[in-house]
Amino acid sequence: MITDKKISELIKAETRRQSEELTLIASENYIWPEAQAALASSLTNKYSEGYAGKRYYPGNQFIDEVEKLAIERAKKLFGVEHANVQALSGAQANLIIYSALLKPSDKILALSLDNGGHLSHGHSANWSSQIYKFEHYGVDQKTGRLDMAAIAKQAKIFKPKLIVAGFSAYSREIDWAGFKKIADSVGAYLLADISHTAGLIAGKAMASPAKYADVIMTTTHKSLRGPRAAIIMCRKELAEIIDKAVFPGFQGGPHENAIASLAITLELATKPAWKNYAKLVIKNSQALASALQKLDYKIISGGTDNHLMVVDLTNKNISGKEAETRLATAGLLVSRSTIPADPRPPYNPSGIRIGTPAITTRGFKPADMKNLAQLIDNILKTKDDRELKTRAQAVKKLTKKLTLSK
Repeated sequence: MITDKKISELIKAETRRQSEELTLIASENYIWPEAQAALASSLTNKYSEGYAGKRYYPGNQFIDEVEKLAIERAKKLFGVEHANVQALSGAQANLIIYSALLKPSDKILALSLDNGGHLSHGHSANWSSQIYKFEHYGVDQKTGRLDMAAIAKQAKIFKPKLIVAGFSAYSREIDWAGFKKIADSVGAYLLADISHTAGLIAGKAMASPAKYADVIMTTTHKSLRGPRAAIIMCRKELAEIIDKAVFPGFQGGPHENAIASLAITLELATKPAWKNYAKLVIKNSQALASALQKLDYKIISGGTDNHLMVVDLTNKNISGKEAETRLATAGLLVSRSTIPADPRPPYNPSGIRIGTPAITTRGFKPADMKNLAQLIDNILKTKDDRELKTRAQAVKKLTKKLTLSK
């Protein structure tokens, strides 16, 4: 029980906000209740620098068992040879991987931010770009899809030591075999960043990079419904250098309460119901994209194979920031997003990114997507704040009928 009145009231207010609004933010979801319970467990009290059987503090016999369970469950779920479950976040995990495999100033080839990549993939504002020499590939400007032949040509010229295949705003399947072929052709490591799609891969709804990537990194919330943490997975011959890069390279004591929460999440993702959930997330995404297209919204790449889509708003005479604001005022949360070759600045770009994991968790089905698309369209056409607040009441009424999937 929280006795700090101010914090207690703020937590209640946030819980109420989450209940009364709909999040279409592609990187957000609702953690499993039992996984959430583990975060508040006694495991948070224990300091456990090191690894199972080799801790720098006594009293870790039960902590060791928790961590070993998380590791074995990650290996089984994703079909990998080694897993490190101590990383605290995805961006940090990527930097850990770079440091393990590379030397400062080594070359990395990754997807650019404005074409769907992530800050930690060498954006100029991210610390990684100050340490390593990045070059970025993009999508075909006409199709909005990755052009593997163009990437292969670029890799041959640039000669990177690491290729990053992964995204934060790309709506199509990744050709893992194609990236492996490119990496092998230039003698580069291949890192698969599956932070957005880990839950879908675990549910067999999307292809896995396990057979192709040297290293796989994923965050554990998003489509996986776990705690905010990360897993680094790799081939067994890289296990030692990855583990040393995590501890003592970048981190001290791991968050064992989060690791217990992760272990629970990984076990839940092995259940038959999870496969149905993963497929439904994608079906909802595809149905929503199709419904928006029928309302004359342009979807980058022409559709989606996963949980998200990037909507180009240039034909709607509204910026991504303004669209985000209008929708949020009415109780629908999306995130602004750049589009390929975006003429607008990143803070106020030309698109929005929409995702379906959270609304799927709350019970939405493909049949609901037509009405949801119409609601989005109506809100984006509304400029009057009073009318937007009226629409917010409609959203709130809708949410009262929803419950979280167990």
